Amino acid sequence: MIAFRKKITLALCGALIVGTGLISIASSQKVYAAATTAASEQLSVEGRLIQGGWALIHVPPMSQLEWGQRKWQADAQGRALIGFSRDQALPVSVRITPPDHPRFDIQIDLTKKDYLIQRIDGLPQRFVTPDPEAQARIRRDAALAKAARDLMLDRTDFMVPFIWPAEGTITGVWGSQRILNGEPRRPHFGVDIANATGTPILAPAAGEVTLVSDMELSGGTVFVDHGYGLRSDFLHLEEIFVQVGDQVEQGQVIATMGATGRATGPHLHWGMSWMDIRVDPEEAFDLPRRLQRGDQIINNRVEFNDSAQ
Repeated sequence: MIAFRKKITLALCGALIVGTGLISIASSQKVYAAATTAASEQLSVEGRLIQGGWALIHVPPMSQLEWGQRKWQADAQGRALIGFSRDQALPVSVRITPPDHPRFDIQIDLTKKDYLIQRIDGLPQRFVTPDPEAQARIRRDAALAKAARDLMLDRTDFMVPFIWPAEGTITGVWGSQRILNGEPRRPHFGVDIANATGTPILAPAAGEVTLVSDMELSGGTVFVDHGYGLRSDFLHLEEIFVQVGDQVEQGQVIATMGATGRATGPHLHWGMSWMDIRVDPEEAFDLPRRLQRGDQIINNRVEFNDSAQ
């Protein structure tokens, strides 16, 4: 089931205060509850309320937000992002602490996703079970990626409609369980688009380049940060035309498609994350159904291929 983009408005009234106040947000309806003495304030959550999605939360300006071990701050307009993992437990409870009012909690209910199992054979065994030297490089690469994902840039490039970063055939979807050479491995956290080596890779939204590296598993790798913790990851690249610190515009060619790193053929792995949470690039678009292998990206549109299933 698709959770289409929606906006849920929460009017703060003074009638249902319980403790510090609790706002329950259901993904299919408006819910009204009490939160603080600032009765004229309004809260809203707008976005993809589904596992792998992300949403824009409107809260009192400069509020502190807390969810588990994650802490971040709304901007001067009261805007903050939140992302939801592949297996995110329901509901999500976020503590809001406005600068001049009592704290309160909001609960966000999400739609659950089902995931495919994808088997990939023929990989070099060193990619399935890396040797100690490769494992050391993988740990180094992971530290570089974590440093880039820890950034919280004050930019709002994510607020424009995204475009597809490449043309080609969908060969892998986000969240699928990977079986590599017959061995179960971690889920696939990206959308794979296959085409010829040298196919242009475009920035799906504007942003700042925060990582450029040649990595053991992902090969040529670029991260573009779209602001407020949301970023795009581009893997297996052949040529890279940007460097760390570059400001890129939506549609700018940043690289070309390749088969570097752990890859059986030329393709783009497009991943996204919010903070340390991997989110689904597909959720940047309102599609009539979820992507499947064999679908085509042509002229920034998805051509669905139901006969491929």
